[in-house]
Amino acid sequence: MSDVTPDGGAELDELPSKELYDRAMSLAKERRDVGFLWDLLRAIPAAAAAIGEVDRAEFDLFHGLSLLEEFTHAGEGELADALRPLYIEYLAAHAKGT
Repeated sequence: MSDVTPDGGAELDELPSKELYDRAMSLAKERRDVGFLWDLLRAIPAAAAAIGEVDRAEFDLFHGLSLLEEFTHAGEGELADALRPLYIEYLAAHAKGT
């Protein structure tokens, strides 16, 4: 299994958003978890709105290709920060031993 849980007992909340994204994506790929990827795609417009990019969020709802582009950057910047709860929830739910 890939290293998807924090090292040294660190809490998920303490990890940078990019690290949470990388770990969640690694775990989803390992598990072939299309459901998580779909959840992420559905969460991106709300995350964009939460960081004040309402026009971008509305555009994404109606333009799937734009949403797929956002998906490729879901581990970067403010968007990654807004998606932290999704990453933490996924990693915690599928941590080793659960």
